[in-house]
Amino acid sequence: MSRSGYTLPVFACASAIAALHWLRHRQPLTVVSVDLLEPAQIAEIPIEQVAGLSENMALAITRSDPGDNLDLTKNTPIWALVEWQEGEGEAVIIQGGEGIGKQENGEGKAAIYAYAQRLLQENLQRSLAPKERITVTIILPSGRSLAVRTSNAAFGVVEGLSLLGTTGISQPLSTPEQLTAFRADLQRKASQFDSLVFCIGENGLDLARKIGINPEQLVKTANWLGPMLVEADVLGVKEILLFGYHGKLMKLAGGIFHTHHHLADGRREILTTYCSLAGLKQSDIQAIFDSPTAEAALTYLRSLDARTGSDWVNKVYSAIAKAIDDRSQKYIQSHSKNGTSAIVCGSILFDRDRKIIMKSKTACMLSGKLC
Repeated sequence: MSRSGYTLPVFACASAIAALHWLRHRQPLTVVSVDLLEPAQIAEIPIEQVAGLSENMALAITRSDPGDNLDLTKNTPIWALVEWQEGEGEAVIIQGGEGIGKQENGEGKAAIYAYAQRLLQENLQRSLAPKERITVTIILPSGRSLAVRTSNAAFGVVEGLSLLGTTGISQPLSTPEQLTAFRADLQRKASQFDSLVFCIGENGLDLARKIGINPEQLVKTANWLGPMLVEADVLGVKEILLFGYHGKLMKLAGGIFHTHHHLADGRREILTTYCSLAGLKQSDIQAIFDSPTAEAALTYLRSLDARTGSDWVNKVYSAIAKAIDDRSQKYIQSHSKNGTSAIVCGSILFDRDRKIIMKSKTACMLSGKLC
């Protein structure tokens, strides 16, 4: 059995509780109890270090433990700096320090999202007397260097990592047990619908709901697209719409059906191949190949279209979307017992701003049935 751990907001909260305890009692804690809120249970989090920095300020440190998940934050230190404040105002003010990302579209606002905010607020306020106020600064010393190995920048978060998520439990998305859970959800929904929408992650699920797709027809796959497509065929699903961030979903155009970056990447190779096939000149192909992310490559193509009046984004991404459809259907057929499959696959790709870049022809047909 795989072991679940906790998400980054839980460790940030534990560090803050330990620092606040030092300010109040001048004693270090070795373990802190955090009410996860979602789910409704208590987590016992070890505290690595606590230090009083002044009469009104303390620092505490924990280390991330995401369980058996393939998570690059495993064992990374999480600091919380807590300081008493004077005057009126909010009881708990939460700030992002070094290593916490900034939201490009939020005027540099710290990437500390709703669940993390609520977790910190509710746990810390329980230890405050009326009219007491504190400022909490969360610091990830390794956050900036780790962020370059993530897709954070693709979704508008720069200079660090996010405190993201809707739960305190870190789900091991790349373990067989998690695939079992996804397959159970697929089995339930396949018994009700002939048409389903596969979303790799939360961004796809959220955007799909916003454009009017029935939530009951949405299936989360994480990186297990291959096994989930095969399972859908076994269950008799007739139509699948693949809905995902272009930097992830384009891997299918290259025949990569387990999309975790630890196992396979190939995005720039796939994108430059389709740019070449579309007729892009060599210097532009090289620029695409040298782009640090798929989002940067898309930005380059868009700027090229804006400067020259060309239509490269549409040409390249329509070819990629068609390849995703074709290779997905061939993948299913190759794993089918009789070598044939009745499943029709379509694809929708969106960018970091969650704006749709491309719908394949099949996706346009399927969208009319799903929305």
